[in-house]
Amino acid sequence: MGFLKASLFISLDGVIEAPETWHFPYFDDQMGEVVGGLMGEAEATVIGRKTYDDFAAYWPDADPSDPTTDLMNNARKYVVSNTLTDPTWQNTTVINGDIAAELTRLKETTKLGTTGSASLVRSLVEQGLVDELHLLVHPIIVGHGAKLFTDGETVPLKLLSSTAFDSGVLHLVYGSADPE
Repeated sequence: MGFLKASLFISLDGVIEAPETWHFPYFDDQMGEVVGGLMGEAEATVIGRKTYDDFAAYWPDADPSDPTTDLMNNARKYVVSNTLTDPTWQNTTVINGDIAAELTRLKETTKLGTTGSASLVRSLVEQGLVDELHLLVHPIIVGHGAKLFTDGETVPLKLLSSTAFDSGVLHLVYGSADPE
């Protein structure tokens, strides 16, 4: 049986945009273990079109001595897009049309993970397709930028676990709340 786990770096004020500008001072071995574990257990990655474009522009020509380069390039990737028709990045499949049905089908047999893709994650959470939402909450108020959740559906969640890292980052894991 598969699953869909979403993970995001997020600030105290809910910003997920441009984590490369605020996240790295907090990255430590504890966070690396969580991020590596999530990447390692996923058999395929689900990303949105914007993240695909960013990653496909970088990873194919990235430093081959970086082990993440091989991991990113050789991983199975599913891009959720109604506009991408001919992906050029290796091992990429486009999902369009009834996205919820296709991801539900994939989850039956595949362990899926997401990275980045805030609007996609938001939509998947609202549709009840995310089995675990991993938020790495950083002790910083960014003050500007795109937030994970904006106006949208009310979605009750249940805290599955929480871990405080020495850096002050909280690793919060949420699942669907049981219907009452």
